[in-house]
Amino acid sequence: MIRSELVQRLVADNPGLPARDVERIVTVFFDSIVEQLKEDGRVELRGFGAFSTRARDARTGRNPRTGETVEVDAKRVPYFKPGKEMRARLNV
Repeated sequence: MIRSELVQRLVADNPGLPARDVERIVTVFFDSIVEQLKEDGRVELRGFGAFSTRARDARTGRNPRTGETVEVDAKRVPYFKPGKEMRARLNV
């Protein structure tokens, strides 16, 4: 499912809400998660899962086209851990 499909489904499930309001709600929701992660925080949605970041050390990589070695900077990457309820519902 992509973002526009999510918005369409929410609009269909909530006919009283205009599509632009649903789009705004989805945007605020995702932006809030990103902002919290940028502040090195954690976002936990009970029954769904937890978003956090993990640190990746700097390393030497390789360009797959040329085989040339390149330095890859240290960075933080997003990480998602599914909740217990989600795992149980997926494995029914």
